[in-house]
Amino acid sequence: MKIKITADSTCDLSPELTEKYGIDILPLYIVKDGKSYKDMSEIVPQDIFDHVSAGGEITSTAAINTEDYINYFKPLSEEYDAVIHINISADFSSCYQNACIAANEFENVYVIDSRNLSTGSGLLVLEAAEMAQNGESAEKIVHVLTNLALKVEASFVIDKLDYLRKGGRCSALAALGANLLSLRPCIEVVDGKMKVGKKYRGHFEKCIQQYVKERLDGRFDISQKRIFITHTPCPDGLADAVRAEIAKYMKFDEVLETFAGCTVSSHCGPNTLGILFIRK
Repeated sequence: MKIKITADSTCDLSPELTEKYGIDILPLYIVKDGKSYKDMSEIVPQDIFDHVSAGGEITSTAAINTEDYINYFKPLSEEYDAVIHINISADFSSCYQNACIAANEFENVYVIDSRNLSTGSGLLVLEAAEMAQNGESAEKIVHVLTNLALKVEASFVIDKLDYLRKGGRCSALAALGANLLSLRPCIEVVDGKMKVGKKYRGHFEKCIQQYVKERLDGRFDISQKRIFITHTPCPDGLADAVRAEIAKYMKFDEVLETFAGCTVSSHCGPNTLGILFIRK
């Protein structure tokens, strides 16, 4: 079968990866000062950081609407035997719901709820692309990814709560207290929803080192096929230090570094880093 793998821009895959695997990306909308911009084509994370630093309001995200999906799927459904689209978790956005409504217009378009965000979703996209390249059927790819979505482990450590406070996701008092105490919260994705995990304390770089150790050390339930280091702008050398730290505890076939896109950047701000992988 000739199968096309597509995803929304929240999967945070690099241009190099999407080109390598022939993956098409459909952008969400980023709303800044009441105007919508297409994620990663009309606006990039640095635009958001510059806007907020200059005193602007925090940006928000808007889902891809059903009409956009229909217009997107139509030519692909005519060119390919099947189209498989992977969405950000339905608990984070209405993208999945809108994509499903659009897919009903076609007999060969399949939509998958990744139950995740960022490269947590991206891990599934790459698995789908590899299976498609290996000649697997659309039905098998959908079945495998639906089960694999439950095994993705995604988390990020946030340096400061300023963006979460400005976005209304934590109180000013909580943000002030966390900053004064040098607390760096770990945000985890569990069953398609975000929750606050451990709160690390101390310098950001040291907290990241401890975070990587606790995520990987002594574990035997992790697939060693690939792991992502995904981050917003961070101190120079930190991603390389994380790569070295990962190697202390586990050998992965691939350690891939990507930059977080506008969705993660809008909610978490600079100095946010996570490692994302799949359990066995």
